[in-house]
Amino acid sequence: MDLSHSRPVAEYHSVDRSRFEEIEAAHEPAILRGLVSDWPATRAARQSTGALVDYLIARDNQERIRAYLGDPAMKGRYFYGAGADGFNFARAETTLSNMLRTLLNPAEKQRPIYMGSTPTSQMLPRFEAENPMSLVDPAKAPPRVWIGNDSRIAPHYDEADNIACVVGGRRRFILFPIEQVQNLYVGPIDRTIAGQPISMVDLAAPDYERFPKFREAERKARVADLEPGDAIYIPALWWHAVQAQGDVNVLVNYWWTDHAPDGGSPMHALGHGLLTISHLPEHKRQAWRVLFDHYVFQTDGEPAEHIPEPARGIIGRSTPELRRIIKQYLMRALTSL
Repeated sequence: MDLSHSRPVAEYHSVDRSRFEEIEAAHEPAILRGLVSDWPATRAARQSTGALVDYLIARDNQERIRAYLGDPAMKGRYFYGAGADGFNFARAETTLSNMLRTLLNPAEKQRPIYMGSTPTSQMLPRFEAENPMSLVDPAKAPPRVWIGNDSRIAPHYDEADNIACVVGGRRRFILFPIEQVQNLYVGPIDRTIAGQPISMVDLAAPDYERFPKFREAERKARVADLEPGDAIYIPALWWHAVQAQGDVNVLVNYWWTDHAPDGGSPMHALGHGLLTISHLPEHKRQAWRVLFDHYVFQTDGEPAEHIPEPARGIIGRSTPELRRIIKQYLMRALTSL
């Protein structure tokens, strides 16, 4: 990938919660240098890979975890298999301690091994207390850990805001604004590697004949290189690829969202739109866009302010009771098809 036109991600030092609220309000990615440098886990990683592994094994409660196992030929790129109807890795259950010892085994060094997005409470119950996050409420954003050797994760987005902290190894994040969706050649929405749609472009060797518009995405890319102790803030829906280096690299992240927990995912609305709108003639799709702008995105202001509040129905102010009514309305509509 040509990064000669890419922009570096803005950097901040000594960030406290008040400063982070200002950073978050800008809705732009931000490097938070040294945010977790004082964590005991980070100090162990800086001492040596072995010290980091010892630190984690000493806190492992031996609960089962899920790991991805690949072939050396994949070169750390966790992706689809031929035909995009399967994947190029296998899944296995093990313990964290066993996985860590395998990562240190010279005979397994070339084999891609990866554990993604696992709550620390599942197998490292002491980790959160010993390595606290000061910028977000842990009750709303509990820590999750990612561990493996060299890996390449394709560009994808998360529905939640994210702080990702490098504990061991090194990470490069390549980020794209959401508007670059048209240039990233996104794969299937309903058959994904880890829940989120991903770009089909191999950033290590882009096929410009097959993906010509990717050159425009390259020009809009931003790059962040992180060392142990550094963190990055990634706003929701920003595309990001992640490249990890190190025999044992460890990342801890925190996701939080504005979604009402009983409201479901906006991806469900996207799926319903694909069902009901995407096949219509263009002039009708544009007409529905006007209605969505008015009622959903509220580009014209509050769409129901002229209606007495008790009579607003499903366009009233969002409350748990109204969300229950809307879900019932949608279920009746879908089950009648």
